[in-house]
Amino acid sequence: MSERAARKETANVVWSGSWVSERLGVELVGNGEPGGDGELRELLGLALRRNPKRAHLLVSNVLGKHVPQRPSVVYGTGFELGRRVRELLGDDAARRAVVLGYAETATGLGHAVADGLGVTPYLHSTRRPVEGVARAGGFEESHSHATSHLLLPEDPTLLAGDGDGGWAGDPLVLVDDEFSTGNTVLNTIRALHELYPRDRYVIVALVDMRSAADRGRLAELAEEIGARVDLVARGTGTIRLPDGVLEKGQALVEAHEPTQAAAEAGPAGAPVPERSADGPCTRVELEWPADVPDGGRHGFTPAHRAALESALPAMATRMAEALGAGTRRVLILGFEELMYAPLRLGTALEERTDAEVRYSTTTRSPVLAVDDPGYAIRSRLVFPAHDNPADGPGDRFAYNVAGAGFDAVVVVVDSVADTPELHAPGGLLAELAAHTSHVLLAVVPSYVPSYAPTPAPERQEPSMLPEPLRGPAFSSYAPDEVGWLLQDLSDTELEAPTEEREEAIQSGGAHYAESLPVEYQPSAQYQELFKAALDLSAARIARAVGVVTETVLAERTPRPVLVSLARAGTPVGVLMRRWAQHRHRLDLPHYAVSIVRGRGIDANALRWLAAQHDPADVVFVDGWTGKGAITRELSAALAEFDGFDPEIAVLADPGGCVRTYGTREDFLIPSACLNSTVSGLISRTVLRSDLVGPDDYHGAKFYRELADSDVSGHFLDTVAAYFDEVVDAVDAEVKELLTADRAPTWDGWAAVERISEEYGIHDVNLVKPGVGETTRVLLRRVPWKILAKRGAGADLEHIRLLAEQRGVPVEEVDGLPYTCVGLIHPKYTRGATGADGKSVASQ
Repeated sequence: MSERAARKETANVVWSGSWVSERLGVELVGNGEPGGDGELRELLGLALRRNPKRAHLLVSNVLGKHVPQRPSVVYGTGFELGRRVRELLGDDAARRAVVLGYAETATGLGHAVADGLGVTPYLHSTRRPVEGVARAGGFEESHSHATSHLLLPEDPTLLAGDGDGGWAGDPLVLVDDEFSTGNTVLNTIRALHELYPRDRYVIVALVDMRSAADRGRLAELAEEIGARVDLVARGTGTIRLPDGVLEKGQALVEAHEPTQAAAEAGPAGAPVPERSADGPCTRVELEWPADVPDGGRHGFTPAHRAALESALPAMATRMAEALGAGTRRVLILGFEELMYAPLRLGTALEERTDAEVRYSTTTRSPVLAVDDPGYAIRSRLVFPAHDNPADGPGDRFAYNVAGAGFDAVVVVVDSVADTPELHAPGGLLAELAAHTSHVLLAVVPSYVPSYAPTPAPERQEPSMLPEPLRGPAFSSYAPDEVGWLLQDLSDTELEAPTEEREEAIQSGGAHYAESLPVEYQPSAQYQELFKAALDLSAARIARAVGVVTETVLAERTPRPVLVSLARAGTPVGVLMRRWAQHRHRLDLPHYAVSIVRGRGIDANALRWLAAQHDPADVVFVDGWTGKGAITRELSAALAEFDGFDPEIAVLADPGGCVRTYGTREDFLIPSACLNSTVSGLISRTVLRSDLVGPDDYHGAKFYRELADSDVSGHFLDTVAAYFDEVVDAVDAEVKELLTADRAPTWDGWAAVERISEEYGIHDVNLVKPGVGETTRVLLRRVPWKILAKRGAGADLEHIRLLAEQRGVPVEEVDGLPYTCVGLIHPKYTRGATGADGKSVASQ
């Protein structure tokens, strides 16, 4: 379909931004040329979202993300932009260029731009880490729902360039759907220029909507880095925002969210197709060509492009045959970052069917739906993530599908996303089946780079692995209390200043487990606060210890092998062991192992455990749940090991993440108040390739020099002294729990996602819920602010003291499901004070 035909189709139709414009006074203003305003309205609509920084959302009509559009229009728009870039660069420079697209919305657009150039490789950023593929860089996106971008090219020299003129002569073409403030693209150029400097950049966007204040920044950047920076856009203008638009927008969202369920049912009067008798889903075997990537996550070369072009007609024919002759209106629905493969399947299908073909993709971004022709998002479907995302489970969305009259929907996913969650009740396929008569599923093989990670040397047999470390040689605990399946790194300098660690972690330069924070040395006032808190809560902790231990003994195994997750889980494991000994005369083995978010559990420790004990008897123990990240990490890690039960037993489960717990209250566990001095003088665990080899346990340090401040034994003895007093209460509570529904609710994760959006953080890893996690933020990270439940009392005294000592504001809020939540400074750079990570306080 031609661009002119697309315009004709939208003529005399209500503008899909009028609803927002009329209520908020938001205006799209063209570039001053005749028809400029009208052209912007053809390209963009408006919607609202819950976001403390920007309530409005520019919704593209030609991107193929939120609004179903003809595949040929979506592809043709990007392809034409690529042709314009080639004319700008000239054929020689175009052959040496690399195109980089942004996840998730611009992955398909960037690919189409690369196709328009014709001779260039393509790479897009991703939020999906891939084991064995080294990072070539990374960056953050300030306004996005999910911000962390990884660059994972299969060819490590792709971004460095290897043209005849050297890397400096190879242009980098950066493609995003909109260029609004310019922050994301400009920050990307700065970050990549430090790693791979070059003398030319081209920015490509569907629309350039920068304000007058932002327009000069492009020239300033070019002068700053000594390079030429050009901009190519399909449409140009700006958006006028009246005073108070953010508050008015938030009020509109709050007013219409109660009617969201009605909006999700689709536009009023739209027919709901009859359900197919064949079931909710028909698989289409595409026969995707071997060695052609599913997209540009690891790079997509001109050779890949040629192989795909030759295979598209046959794949489209298979889709057309599966749809049948009676199909009138079909949607090709892509999946988050997987935009290009379904787009090209859609363009090929358009040529092989008489049906009307539209294309859009699912997304992470939550947007308000309003059933009005003057609003860009008229309906939405909500379903759980189905690709085991690295940042944990969460809702995903498909917009303008319900009620749109599609009698068939072809869902295109990669094989990583073809999971039970996709097919489950309430999953994407089931949600679609309620709104169309025929759902088809086409799975594209997830591309894995051709090279394999460097093979590790043969692993030691379990009998050759070292025996656990024990006190007093390693830790201040008695030798029978716990065996540490760790290696001793006490003589290695691992500590780094908190600010340096935070900057390195958030910039992608280091993982948090590669260094240690400087051990917090508590003041006399803070030590007194710890002792007072322990006296106040010891009985409550003893009761929780009893409940979780008795639940384990009743439901899991009569002779459990306790394996605590070092180090927060270790004091709890010791207390559970003491309860079993005191109450039942059981001498339970107890070990501590390392687990690292994003890296998994210590595999060698598991091998040692499997050699010494029945894996079915192993019960993993932790102190508390926050949002459940470690719970999910453990479950994923144990998938490679037979016999281990991934269910964690925890003292406190305020996040609703596990079935086996002592309490679901969020209260002060005094062991969270301190670091090593309440954990046997052991550091948190370390995993760094130059220190931990393939046959080693993860590492940790024993801080012998802090012996005078050690209260590890005092904590254990104080709690254990209450065991006899709480026995009756424990028995009554366990009896009730064993017959109760204790299925995880994941309420904590939902709250974290909401807080991440409301406070403009857009990264759940920087939101730490609960008293224990908030304490860790104040002791180990660079805190931004603390959210405290209004009226919270003694459980937060130590939080308030630490916050005062570090100059961190404590904000009392209503409706908080936790006693408190710690917010790590988003986008931290040293000296930063604002949420953008750039504002600097006056000195």
